[in-house]
Amino acid sequence: MKKKKVNNEEKDILDSYEQDQWRPVKDRKREIKKLQQYARNTLQKDKRINIRMSSKDLDRVRVIATQQGIPYQTLISSIIHKYVSGYLKERETA
Repeated sequence: MKKKKVNNEEKDILDSYEQDQWRPVKDRKREIKKLQQYARNTLQKDKRINIRMSSKDLDRVRVIATQQGIPYQTLISSIIHKYVSGYLKERETA
């Protein structure tokens, strides 16, 4: 059987599990409900916008979204969210 490769994040998770660093959550059901509410609040889309962009950029966004298996509007929304949250930074120019 072929051994599956593991990325660094997966290796870290596996190592921490094997070193018995994981602890059960005290109130699992309450914790799940809390995290689900966080997700709902974060992912809730309650405003609509219209933007103009070049057809070349839109075509490229659509290709990338298709490769990721998501709607292109979701990809655009995700990019904006990552940018305003500080997870996506502008490239530094030389």
